[in-house]
Amino acid sequence: MAHTEQTAEEELARLRAELEEANRKLAESYKLAALGRLIAGIAHEMTTPIGSLRSNNAVALRSLDTLDNVLAVCPAPEIGKAREIVEVLRSLAGVDKIACERIVSVIPGLKAFARVEEAELRRADLNEIVRASVALIQCNCRHRIVVETDLGELPEVECYPQSLHRVFLNVLINACQAIEGQGKITVRSRREGDWVRVSISDTGRGIAPEQASKIFSLGFTTKPVGVGTGLGLAMSKESVERHGGAIDFESTPGVGTTFHIRIPVTQRRTGEKAGV
Repeated sequence: MAHTEQTAEEELARLRAELEEANRKLAESYKLAALGRLIAGIAHEMTTPIGSLRSNNAVALRSLDTLDNVLAVCPAPEIGKAREIVEVLRSLAGVDKIACERIVSVIPGLKAFARVEEAELRRADLNEIVRASVALIQCNCRHRIVVETDLGELPEVECYPQSLHRVFLNVLINACQAIEGQGKITVRSRREGDWVRVSISDTGRGIAPEQASKIFSLGFTTKPVGVGTGLGLAMSKESVERHGGAIDFESTPGVGTTFHIRIPVTQRRTGEKAGV
C-alpha cells in the first residue's frame, strides 16, 4: 500500500513538473506572439512618416533647384519669390521633424519589451517606463482610441524595469482590446507614501461580476479564440508580486475598467515586513 502511495506521489510530481514546463513554454510563446503583433503595428506606423519624409525630400530638392535658378538671375523684385520658396522648405522641414519624432518615440519601448530580463534590481523612472509602454500601444490604436497620461512626480523605484514595462503593456493591450470602436484610455501615476501607484482606465465593455474572480487565473480569457491566451494578466500579477506589490481592478460593465498597480519604492530585504 505504501509503495502504491509513493508511486502515486511520484506520478503527481512528474505531472506537476510537466504542467509547469508547459506553462513556461506557453508564456514564452505569448511573449513572442505579443512582440510580433507590436512589431507589425510599429512597421505599419512607420509607413506613413517614412512616406512623408521621402515625398517631402523630393519636393525640397525640386524647390532648391528652382531657388538656385531664381537666385542666379535674380533682380531685386524677384527676392519675394525666393523667400516664398524658403518658407515652403521650412514648412516641410517641420513636418519631417514631427515624422522623425514619431518613429523615434517607439524605439525605447520596443527595446525594453524585447530585452532579456534583468537578474539584478535597479532604480528606474517609472514614468519613463509608462511613457515607453504608451508609445508602443499607440501604434495599434492611434486612430480610434485617445490615450491620455496624468503622471505625477515620482521617486526612482527599485525594480526590474523590463518586467514592469511588460506589466503596463499587457494591461494597456487589454484596455485597447476591451474598447469597441472609439474610446479613451487614461494612465495616471501617483506617489502614496512608500509606494507608487499606476492606474490604467479604459472606457471599454467592462468585466462581468461572475468573471471578476477569474481575471488573474492562468489560462482564463474573456477574448475570442485567437485573440486572448489567458496569460497576460496572470503573468502581470506574478511580476507585480515579485516586486512585493499588488495589482487589482474595479470595473462597471458597459462603462469601463481601471487596473491599479502598486509597487514599493524600495524593495524589502529579508526579515522586513510590508503592507499595501
